[in-house]
Amino acid sequence: MFSQSVIEQIGYYVYFLRDPIKNEVFYVGKGIGNRVFEHVSCALVEPTESEKFERIRAIEKSGNSVQHFMLRHGLTESMAFEVEAAVIDFVGISNLVNLQSGHYSTDFGIKTTDEVIAMYSAPLFATDEPVLLININKRFNREVTVDELYEATRKSWVVGNRRNKAKFAVATYRGLTREVYQINEWYQIDERWGFNGQLADEAIRTNLRYKSISEISERGAANPIRYFNC
Repeated sequence: MFSQSVIEQIGYYVYFLRDPIKNEVFYVGKGIGNRVFEHVSCALVEPTESEKFERIRAIEKSGNSVQHFMLRHGLTESMAFEVEAAVIDFVGISNLVNLQSGHYSTDFGIKTTDEVIAMYSAPLFATDEPVLLININKRFNREVTVDELYEATRKSWVVGNRRNKAKFAVATYRGLTREVYQINEWYQIDERWGFNGQLADEAIRTNLRYKSISEISERGAANPIRYFNC
């Protein structure tokens, strides 16, 4: 643990946890105070199940200890968010036990040069139709099939009654709209919801695909769902 003197001097920081058995980074985070150490202490005393806690418990049970590293310190909170997001993007969210990508990664995170060109030259997203914009960043890969993209978009989400006003669901990734589905019906999955639907008519898809949502996305927003005209 850090002493109070250390805490007062290091400010906000970005850290990562490494598995000494596999020599792998498995978690990246930002923090202040003794945040970097809290994951291990919580994993060992709380019954909560999660991929992160299971990884930590396995390391500790083997007789090894989770390795803690400070990547940058002496940061403002805003700077820490930026560094954390960049590191998560670089390592790859699929290689970590983090539940979500870092703040700001939707609009400003890792992209191909073609995607940067598309994002800043694409027309802004605009429609009079009631739609749900669904950020599928963590579920998207560049070789995704048509069926995989549909499955990644349609379930399972925390959405309120406003979902019933939405006529279309629009999958978004890295600040651009990717596909458009007509919503036929909603069904419940425990406390979440999914929809059954189909590809929207070609005219709707042409109008709504590959548009920039940078001006309507809240920077740093963690909620993957955004209601539009509903």
